[in-house]
Amino acid sequence: MSEHSHTTEGHGHDEHAGLSKGKIWKVFGILLLITVIEFIIALILIPKGYMTQHIGNYVYIVLTLLKAFYIVAYFMHLKYEKLGLQLSLTVSFIFIIYFIVLMLTEGGFLNLHMLHH
Repeated sequence: MSEHSHTTEGHGHDEHAGLSKGKIWKVFGILLLITVIEFIIALILIPKGYMTQHIGNYVYIVLTLLKAFYIVAYFMHLKYEKLGLQLSLTVSFIFIIYFIVLMLTEGGFLNLHMLHH
C-alpha cells in the first residue's frame, strides 16, 4: 500500500480558506440566536398578546429565510463561488418563490369563486 498525504496544493481549496473554525462558530452563534428569537416569539410574545399571530408568521418567514441564507452561504459554500453562479441561483430562487406565491394567490381566488357558483 502506498502512503498518501493530503495537501491542498493543486486542489484549488485556497478560496475556501476563509471558513475557519472561528467563522463556523460565529455562524453557529448567529443561527442559534435566530432560533432563540423564534422560540421567544412562539412561547412568550404571541401567547401573551405582545404580538399577533399574523405578524408573528411574517417574522418567522423572514427569520427562516435569514437562517437559510447563512446555511447556504457558509455551510454549502455559496459565499465562495463566483458572482455569476450566486446571481443565477438567487434569481432562480426568487422566481420560484414568486411562482409559488402567484399560484397560491390564484388558487385561493379560484377556490373562493368556484364555491359560490
